[in-house]
Amino acid sequence: MEEMEEKDYGHKPVLLEECLEGLAIRPEGTYVDGTLGRAGHSLEIVRRLTTGQLVGIDRDETALAAAEERLADYRERVTLIHGNFQELGSLLRDNGIDGADGMLFDLGVSSPQLDEPERGFSYLHDAPLDMRMDRTEGLDAGQVVNTWSYEELRRVLYEYGEERYAPQIARAIVRRREERPIERTAELADIIRSAMPGKALREKQHPAKRSFQAIRIAVNGELEALPPMLEAAAEALRPGGRLAVITFHSLEDRIVKQTLRRLATGCTCPPEFPVCVCGKKPKLAAVTRKPITAGPAELEENPRARSAKLRVSERTSCID
Repeated sequence: MEEMEEKDYGHKPVLLEECLEGLAIRPEGTYVDGTLGRAGHSLEIVRRLTTGQLVGIDRDETALAAAEERLADYRERVTLIHGNFQELGSLLRDNGIDGADGMLFDLGVSSPQLDEPERGFSYLHDAPLDMRMDRTEGLDAGQVVNTWSYEELRRVLYEYGEERYAPQIARAIVRRREERPIERTAELADIIRSAMPGKALREKQHPAKRSFQAIRIAVNGELEALPPMLEAAAEALRPGGRLAVITFHSLEDRIVKQTLRRLATGCTCPPEFPVCVCGKKPKLAAVTRKPITAGPAELEENPRARSAKLRVSERTSCID
């Protein structure tokens, strides 16, 4: 865990000990943190390396700058890369990394992004509608809210936010933007709240939580990026290398679970075939049969861990 004298970076790495155990770190190995964030996991990984290498990837340049500071004492063993993990294979190749002994992906929005009001991720702070993890990208939340059709907004809210009042909220957004553009997070949160029935407003969670999640996922293409990232990770891992993935909501966990299962499946020939003709071999084998979740002590210290699920897989020795 982080030492008391360390600077407070406002982010407690989720399931830290479980990740370190799952990765089975070797001091001379190469490890990739594909969602670097504020480098909480990365710091503990690099501390366990001697001649090994840590590769940190993040699409958020602010996070990379903070990680640069936090990992300064180990900089000779660290390579930092600005990029989207959807392009994991090319990012590694372009930086001369020919394989890895472990990879970690802590999915979703990071606590620091939520804590920076100007980023527009949070419904608790008034800010411009942005929500971009990579601020060099063109699409932001303001464009989604103000230009996407009613049908597309309804679909996004329902599929990505699992919001049962998606039709009402989408209609309310379209009505308001016909009067004037929706530019601020507080205004959007008020529109969402006004579209929901009283019983929904009495729920424990904030009425805008699911809708903000949905719009953030749409802006950043989070779900579409998962299968290609996991496939590239399986390809880049050396035999015996470990892949650890932390999810925070059912949509991404379902995609991760299904993709890992597919990568752990060999032959896909119909069962009536007497012999395999497809030639496919499993790339991964599950290390954890069920997802690992946080214990009571971590939940008390770090509420963000409540919905976290960790899945660990290992690269097989079979090569197609």
